[in-house]
Amino acid sequence: MLRVEFAVRMRRTFPAVVLGAAAALLLTGLFAAWRAAAQSMTLEGQTGGFVTPTASVAPVAKDHFFSHPALGYYFINADKVIGDLHTFSILEGFGNRAELGYTRTVHTEGDSEEFSSLWHFAGMNVFNGKVAVVTDGEGSPLTPGLAAGFVVRTGDKFVSGAIGQELGEPLKSYTNGDIYVVATKTWLHKPLPFIANLGFKETNASILGIGGQATRFQGRLFGGLGLPIPMPFHTALVPAVGFLQEPPHSVNLSDILVGGGGRLPTTMDYAVRFTQRKNAHFAAGIGVGQVAGMVGDTELPTPNGPVFVPVNLQARSVLGISVGLRY
Repeated sequence: MLRVEFAVRMRRTFPAVVLGAAAALLLTGLFAAWRAAAQSMTLEGQTGGFVTPTASVAPVAKDHFFSHPALGYYFINADKVIGDLHTFSILEGFGNRAELGYTRTVHTEGDSEEFSSLWHFAGMNVFNGKVAVVTDGEGSPLTPGLAAGFVVRTGDKFVSGAIGQELGEPLKSYTNGDIYVVATKTWLHKPLPFIANLGFKETNASILGIGGQATRFQGRLFGGLGLPIPMPFHTALVPAVGFLQEPPHSVNLSDILVGGGGRLPTTMDYAVRFTQRKNAHFAAGIGVGQVAGMVGDTELPTPNGPVFVPVNLQARSVLGISVGLRY
């Protein structure tokens, strides 16, 4: 399914016993690793994991209001049907309380003669913003970070626009978006330090717009769990897993499926990110995304009459790679 950053979360076991003399240093390292992970960018250019935002925002240096710009790149290998995706993002933070960003999604055509035409378009534009209402640990060690944000996607012709054109309608470019709230908690205590993320959004986009336009705005849950691990040379490794509920149907998709099927499953990502612990200026990640496989059957004409063909998007195991740079 999606990008380079979209696959950076994979669960992993953390040592249950920590030597007393090293415990304080280890927890300090974990906290630094979390700060670095929070500064990384999602497939759509927000601070967060591969596909889900966290309650953090782009960091700003002390006594400054504007951050240094952050750049992100994702590559999602889904060429069997959907086609490969490249995303290029730029993000700016404001006073450690807000951020605004822009992402351009660039798409290359897939290899399926039957179904790749649903994605035969150059890409789309993505605009995002977020405000941190409460920072993680503010006022109390138990206080989670809390943020609200939005995403707007323009020029989305994938699936819904393509099917409409095939049905004889003028090609339509859709605009869709999300409004969300998210809570993020870093817990730095034995026996299992972790980073937990949980959010709720109203969206009318299927698979972040890659699956087309949803039939209506719907409430969806998303979240994830990461285990930050300090590594040598002041670096950190963050295995994690994330999920993103999808709207069940896309506009026009049921018109080409027998019986009006096409329910989309929850998107999952399993990934690991490598970055610096403190004042992180780079992040790189790799992971696997589970997006969509069989969504129903369609009827195709042949010289011997129509036949039923399974619609398999072949995106139940896609590779994602991400790179982030902050000046």
